[in-house]
Amino acid sequence: MSDNSFGRLFRVTTWGESHGPALGCVIDGTPPGITLSEADIQHWLDQRKPGTSRFVTQRREPDEVKILSGIFEGVTTGTPIALLIENQDQRSKDYGEIKDKFRPGHADYTYWKKYGVRDYRGGGRSSARETAARVAAGAVARKVLAHILGQGVMLRGALVRIGELEINRANWRWDSVTQNPFWCPDPEAAMQWEEYLDGIRKNGSSVGAVVELVASGIPAGLGAPIYGKLDADLAAAMMSINAVKGVEIGAGMNAAQLTGEQNADEMRLGADGQPYFNANHAGGILGGISSGQDIVVRFAVKPTSSILNPRATLDRFGQETEILTKGRHDPCVGIRAVPVGEAMLACVLADHLLRHRGQVGGFRDGFDKT
Repeated sequence: MSDNSFGRLFRVTTWGESHGPALGCVIDGTPPGITLSEADIQHWLDQRKPGTSRFVTQRREPDEVKILSGIFEGVTTGTPIALLIENQDQRSKDYGEIKDKFRPGHADYTYWKKYGVRDYRGGGRSSARETAARVAAGAVARKVLAHILGQGVMLRGALVRIGELEINRANWRWDSVTQNPFWCPDPEAAMQWEEYLDGIRKNGSSVGAVVELVASGIPAGLGAPIYGKLDADLAAAMMSINAVKGVEIGAGMNAAQLTGEQNADEMRLGADGQPYFNANHAGGILGGISSGQDIVVRFAVKPTSSILNPRATLDRFGQETEILTKGRHDPCVGIRAVPVGEAMLACVLADHLLRHRGQVGGFRDGFDKT
């Protein structure tokens, strides 16, 4: 199977399946001399791992990462970094009854039509289990960003919608994100979501979600005007995450409702001699190039397709049948998509930072004095 790599200079190749012995990634392009340990990576993997609350899959995986290469005496060497995460809680028997049936909403049918063979155990390569490798790669990307740009870079994500329920943005508090099981920045909404999702879970169903990502401290200049647009690469990265069905930058779809006057992010000169913008409808990206403002990305995650209620489907012999998916599944897979989105954001920004350094060198400082 091809197309298992992403990025140009910071290039990540993931490997492994949901019910295989292990999964992991190979990261090529990390500059030498960056301090990196397994603990640096484990911190972020612990935020994604399953079984952390009743609102996510109860598959129990420690997700302990092992660094196999690319590190010597605690620093990166500039050679490929190989990371290994073992699978320890596979229950392949949960899928034996449906091995010949196509699960509606899953990639079962399309995989079978393309390759003529598929791993029916949890979706194999198409399982969200693969995203553990992305989070590990994202941890390395964060180290690259901090090494080059300093500690002022901050990448954060939050869940802003579950099913029918949205947050109140007037209540947004970043410190609330880590204080509830939903990555919710609105404490009041988090309490409503708990009751709402309990009902969904007990009914054996699922709902979708919207994740919002914000990158602060990214300088102006990353990206390129045409085929290397930063927003285009961010959109592709987010769309590559399992179950994502839509991506928007800044005002996104709502920009279509604005006038030119409303949508323009007017500029003024600050007391420090640096520009500031009166708004950020562009989401920190203009003409495919970062503006120095916060980069804002949102993506929509569809409802988990594996639900306990029977659905009509076909089997691989062309017979009409019903399917009931057993096993351990997320009532809202969007919850665990937050650290995955952060990781992909980090990888894209690290890649564009290295590309910028390779073509231009540093960043322009100040304005032309003419």
